[in-house]
Amino acid sequence: MAARAVASGPGGDVALLWRALRQWRYLAGLGMDGLGFLLQIVALRSVPIYAVGAALAASLAVTAVVAARLLGVRLSRMEWAAVGVVCAGLALLGSASGAEGDEGGPVWLKWAMLAAAGGVLLLGSVGGRLPERGRALALGLGAGLGFGVVEVAVRLIDGLAPGALATNPAVYALLLGGGAAFLLLTSALQRGSVTTATAGLVLGETVAPALIGVVWLGDRTRPGLGWLAVFGFAVAVAGALVLSRFGQAPVEQGASTVTPR
Repeated sequence: MAARAVASGPGGDVALLWRALRQWRYLAGLGMDGLGFLLQIVALRSVPIYAVGAALAASLAVTAVVAARLLGVRLSRMEWAAVGVVCAGLALLGSASGAEGDEGGPVWLKWAMLAAAGGVLLLGSVGGRLPERGRALALGLGAGLGFGVVEVAVRLIDGLAPGALATNPAVYALLLGGGAAFLLLTSALQRGSVTTATAGLVLGETVAPALIGVVWLGDRTRPGLGWLAVFGFAVAVAGALVLSRFGQAPVEQGASTVTPR
């Protein structure tokens, strides 16, 4: 809500972010996001990446229920069904998920994550110049990929000693990817269709990190339940995409608006 309440004006993404940071609601949201990020790190060190990614995408179901109760938003039957689908998908995924993988991945993966974080910044620079619909999708997808870099990078940090952190490319990938994702998401919320941007966010932060976790980091399912995990993951993400409009909060009177598509 704070991002959308920022009046449009001159300047690029950094200027838009600075104006948002001057609103108390944005700062309060940052504090809640910070707490959520700490919980995400704990989750990523405990369960497979695909389960964490699907749970993050499923937060839209929580948003939808809260919006219906506290903000007076009316959910259609399809949207209520999507909330149920997301919950069912998570239940299936949780029942099929195995333990977190114990593989450290190839050496080059840490550097690949750092390069991917730089690519997110480049995508944001190019996407910000696209027409509205393409811009929202590019910025949202870029933000999702940046958060995906964070998910993988957390798993690639294998030591917390200052010397080990300073020489680990995954640490810099985490910082750069998270910062870039934060910047792109703020820009997407302010300058394009929030529904489209949120859909791109869901896809970017779930699919690629899940594949990396399975292929290179040893994430597995319970024996014989691989099909159930894949099905649950697909169901949860599909339901989240249906609910992607709930990335959009009501816009206050007099605030800058962007017409949702």
